[in-house]
Amino acid sequence: MAELTSSESAALGCVLDFIRTLEAGGGGQAIRRFLSEDFRLDEAPHLLAPEGSTRTQAQVLAGADQSGEVVANQKFEVRRTTCEGGRVVLEADWSATVLMNLKYWDAGETIRARTSSVFEVRQGLIVSQDSYDCYYLNS
Repeated sequence: MAELTSSESAALGCVLDFIRTLEAGGGGQAIRRFLSEDFRLDEAPHLLAPEGSTRTQAQVLAGADQSGEVVANQKFEVRRTTCEGGRVVLEADWSATVLMNLKYWDAGETIRARTSSVFEVRQGLIVSQDSYDCYYLNS
């Protein structure tokens, strides 16, 4: 297994710190320091957004501020990371407690997804995230 270069290690550290800040319940102010001004999030179609979505930094920060009304206790169990230059691929199992009734979950239930995200990090900031989420329905 090849060792990470210092730039790859820094990019991975930035992404993992970002994820841990989300886990800690960080809102827009807490995650702003990780995202470039021109940050873009592209989400592939999934159960909660069948058409997918593209969001700017401002939209992501606003969403982070509102997420505390929808979910709590977010957890990311990182399964694998891959780094190449400023590109970090993160595969994780995500879960959270739903705080309100959603289409497929009732308040108090645990929502789960397998997620893979490709992050681009430049000059210590995340400039983009392409996210691929697969949600599990409770049975």
